[in-house]
Amino acid sequence: MPLLKPEPDIWPLNLLSPVEGEEAIADSKPWWALYTLARFEKKLMRQLLEEKIAFFGPTISRRYRSPQGRIRTSIEPLFPNYVFMMGDEVERYRAVCTGSVSRFMPVPNPGELIEDLRQIRELILTDAPLAPELRIEPGQKVRVKSGVFKGFEGIVIRRENEIRLLISVRYMGRGASVALDDCQLEVI
Repeated sequence: MPLLKPEPDIWPLNLLSPVEGEEAIADSKPWWALYTLARFEKKLMRQLLEEKIAFFGPTISRRYRSPQGRIRTSIEPLFPNYVFMMGDEVERYRAVCTGSVSRFMPVPNPGELIEDLRQIRELILTDAPLAPELRIEPGQKVRVKSGVFKGFEGIVIRRENEIRLLISVRYMGRGASVALDDCQLEVI
């Protein structure tokens, strides 16, 4: 069970796909990508819900082990700092006036965004374990966040089989490489 109960991450429910007896409304107005202040995604979604402004900020359940060893579940944004909003200029202005938005960008091709968001929504509704993924590319500086190499920093040398990374770790002016799963790394 999550630490906090899940909150609505989409409003209205038929924003991306039809609900019984209703049709999807995704293409009726322009779309905006709202970049929130740090960790303000859920607050912004609550504010948009109060204002009755259409939005989707996909959230997923994430399980982790607490420092005391307990398994915890939290509800986290799939795309940190982003909430997607559908609305005209007045609704965009009201969203920005909430104090939760750092900046906003109009979506140049809303059809592609809507299709991607529909697929993401369908994936979330399957209750399959999802995790946000960043594409770590060769040349990026990374830090190992778990395992025996936790805390080591290095540069991605190359990808092998699209799953593993080779990291160069500086040691007394020399290099060493180790193959790690990309889920163990964070970009710095």
